[in-house]
Amino acid sequence: MTPHLADTPVLETERLILRAPDGGDWLGWAELATTDRARFIGGPYTREMAFRAWGHVIGHWVIRGFGMFVFVRKDTGQAIGHGGPWYPDGWPEHELGWTIWSAEGEGKGFAHEAMVTIRDHAFQTLGWPTAVSYIDDGNDRSVALAERLGAWRDDDAKKPGWDETPVLVYRHPAPGAA
Repeated sequence: MTPHLADTPVLETERLILRAPDGGDWLGWAELATTDRARFIGGPYTREMAFRAWGHVIGHWVIRGFGMFVFVRKDTGQAIGHGGPWYPDGWPEHELGWTIWSAEGEGKGFAHEAMVTIRDHAFQTLGWPTAVSYIDDGNDRSVALAERLGAWRDDDAKKPGWDETPVLVYRHPAPGAA
């Protein structure tokens, strides 16, 4: 039997099931994390560090009671990415983050579809009064998605201080405000 996170919500969109991560998802994540496509999220990682990072994604649910959802296509059952509410210790604000694991999954609107539902969940169910996305400067695709979600650049917002990577902060509107 494969252990799973108990009492975690499952959200649905037109094309996706959004569920808590499980141990079996880490191989899909590793396909992204160990390549240059992960350069905007701290990578590329070694396989060992990708495993540890995936443990962080799963552990966040246990520590905080919320976390990143895995995006599963309804038509194929394939896990294609993850995203969601994120608030590691030391983060200045609650974040909404996302990744699509394979290049084939990009450009099809999956991340946008998932994040609209997840953003609503963060504001309405979790009761967040505000949310930001921390995006590496140069990650044009994520900037475009943040803007498509109605977020705007907030140059006055505090940034996580984990390293010297230039980070942009995009502030998300509460549902109904966008």
